[in-house]
Amino acid sequence: MDTSLHEQPSTRIASARGKWILLTTALGSGMVLLGSTVTNVALPHIGDDFDADLAVLQWTVNAYMLTLAGLILVGGSLGDRFGRRRVFLLGVVWFAVASLLCGLAPDTGTLIAARALQGVGGALLTPGSLALIEASFHPDDRPRAVGLWSGFGGIGAALGPFLGGWLVDGPGWRWTFLLNVPLALACVPIALRHVPESIGVASPEIEEMRHTARLRHAFDVPGAFLGALALGLATYSLTEARNGGAVVAVTAVAAVVAGVAFVVVERRSPDPMMPLSLFAARQFTSVNLTTVCVYAGLGGFFFLTALQLQIVVGYSALEAGAAMLPNTVIMLIFSSHAGELARHIGPRIPLTVGPLVCAAGMVMMLRVGPGTSYLKDVFPALLLIGAGMVTMVAPLTVTLLSSVDGRNAGVASGINNAAARASGLVAVAALPLLVGMGPDAYRSGAAFDASFSRAMPLCAALLCGGALVAFVTLGPTSTVPHRVHWRTHGWLMEPPLAPRLSHPHTNH
Repeated sequence: MDTSLHEQPSTRIASARGKWILLTTALGSGMVLLGSTVTNVALPHIGDDFDADLAVLQWTVNAYMLTLAGLILVGGSLGDRFGRRRVFLLGVVWFAVASLLCGLAPDTGTLIAARALQGVGGALLTPGSLALIEASFHPDDRPRAVGLWSGFGGIGAALGPFLGGWLVDGPGWRWTFLLNVPLALACVPIALRHVPESIGVASPEIEEMRHTARLRHAFDVPGAFLGALALGLATYSLTEARNGGAVVAVTAVAAVVAGVAFVVVERRSPDPMMPLSLFAARQFTSVNLTTVCVYAGLGGFFFLTALQLQIVVGYSALEAGAAMLPNTVIMLIFSSHAGELARHIGPRIPLTVGPLVCAAGMVMMLRVGPGTSYLKDVFPALLLIGAGMVTMVAPLTVTLLSSVDGRNAGVASGINNAAARASGLVAVAALPLLVGMGPDAYRSGAAFDASFSRAMPLCAALLCGGALVAFVTLGPTSTVPHRVHWRTHGWLMEPPLAPRLSHPHTNH
């Protein structure tokens, strides 16, 4: 059934089918959230079990983020063209099998390869979870359905580090991956029985371009390949740079060449995965530059803080996961209000103040070390970082979507989401190198503490850079529309609580 093209979706939330659809999509997206949040607290235990160096811990995080960031736009496009439920289910099964491989991995090479496969599964199912809601629910119920889906996602994100810590301290770190298998087993039969199939349709302009170029339903294979290749080569060269050698130098040059080739291909493609014309809008470019700076700082912060709390402060995995709860709880409660703030006062102030508040919290983290008090030292810093995040994250999405035509909201959000993931990926690869963190630094509390103290100012500087970009490039006249309602699309899920903005003369 092609609900995008032939008929208005009619499922109601109160119906049995509506509840099953919400459960299915929440389970699917919940697996990907767990894949992103539970692993950090398990890293010291993974390193100890395999007697691995720091690079292995970096790759355990980055292999997942690399394939997820590099292929997530591809996953959305595949779902639109070949069926969202079909691709969603493929992603669920793929993710579960990869999770099983992670949990059973006999060595670090297998674990890293399985994590990369996990990212591929996440890239297939993530766009589909939200697209299925759009394609299934009646327009009158869709805003509430998206709100419920986002709320479930927020709860999952909040519980992720806590659940990961409990599993690590209990049955062991392997269960942070094996947990996904029963979730997938529950998800698949429900989706097959209760979730309708749907296929997306492109805008008239894109369809005309495809027809003119005799490439109807063409797929941007070169763009997808070059984008993932450039990101992968850059990550490898940064992670392995401490070892030096010709291979690292050649890889770095190849990353640049692949990146340039990606831009050339996207400029010439009649159906680009990342339309470069969107960057002609100053506000769109500004928001994406801000995103790169902000999420690079946050990505490095969360990676290192999970290790600092366990290696230096002496927390158990459960205590470290629980310590991070204030950030997510604040985001869950106040994000929608922050989006409204941007609507009333414009995006310049929230996108300048939010990163600066986060940066101040990261500077406060310099007090976190041996014998640290949670209530006096850790909690105030994390509370400040959470306040900064809630100030900027929702306005960032609101401002991004207001900078493009409504028909491009999906691909614009996809580009921004990929930029956020890629910048966090690069930060995890580059920060240990920049602060002189040796391959065995995580085995020594004193050595890791010294590196952490050098890293936090760099993370704070990245946030300050994002604030500066927003302040200079957005300007006091930048605004967002006053009509705000929920929107989903078939390319990529928007961050939780992200509204879609109505523009005059835009088809909805």
